[in-house]
Amino acid sequence: MESQIRTFLTYLRIEKGLSDNTLHAYRRDMKKFTAFVAKQGLKIQQVSRGDVVDFLSTLYRKGLDSRSVARHLATIRHFFRFLLLEGEVKEDPAATIESPKFRQGLPDFLTLEEVDRLLAQPDVSDARGLRDKAMIELMYSTGLRVSELCGLRLADVQMEAGCLRCLGKGNKERLVPIGRRALTVVEEYLQKSRPQILGDGSSQYVFINSHANKVDRITFWKTLAEYGRKAGLRKTPTPHMLRHSFATHLLDHGADLRSVQMMLGHADISTTQIYTHVVEERLKQVYKAHHPRA
Repeated sequence: MESQIRTFLTYLRIEKGLSDNTLHAYRRDMKKFTAFVAKQGLKIQQVSRGDVVDFLSTLYRKGLDSRSVARHLATIRHFFRFLLLEGEVKEDPAATIESPKFRQGLPDFLTLEEVDRLLAQPDVSDARGLRDKAMIELMYSTGLRVSELCGLRLADVQMEAGCLRCLGKGNKERLVPIGRRALTVVEEYLQKSRPQILGDGSSQYVFINSHANKVDRITFWKTLAEYGRKAGLRKTPTPHMLRHSFATHLLDHGADLRSVQMMLGHADISTTQIYTHVVEERLKQVYKAHHPRA
């Protein structure tokens, strides 16, 4: 079964253009499922609908929520559809299993004042501090995913045009405008800090560490959390929270949904519509707090 999974992941990378992070998630889910199948003494061709249901039940018993269980089910479905295409199984045992229902929660975001406090934390007199500020400014200005930010190349940033080229999910390319403040900080970083950090090394990536490697997502995640603690924010900021803040603040100030969808790189506008609910909820709170007859 391990060889089938390797072929499946290769198919997802080449045919579907999925990112490394998504492929890692698929592999983790499949590892759990194949361990369960092996424990039952089954071959993949012998797996039935009941076996898949039993596996999902074990996930619930281990404390996973409905969203996580739904993701595992989606992975299994994709796997069996691939095996059907390859002629290795005759039917998809997961095809008729209904996906668990879960409530779509509203995304967390920072207020404008919290964004300002966060951006005030990096020490821009220090090479690393200026790099961190440039990363935070750019993410908030563009709404990039953290993997897109860390994978940004020098050739992708068009300073004169005030935009960047981004290769997102499914290898789909998009152009995203950059705000003036972010452009100023990024340009200062490129001229002052990056040469200091790079030293005698070389790199095609915009944001690098002292080993001339690109800053990885975990490092940026921890860096952001540290600045959030220093700023005394109500919640620990995450890269995705900055992305949520970008979209919410745009809509809050009159941007249209389709433009926000294009900048975020969402394939379906229904994914972007969650941010309209955030704005509506905020307006309700403002109304209740300030209207004399609320």
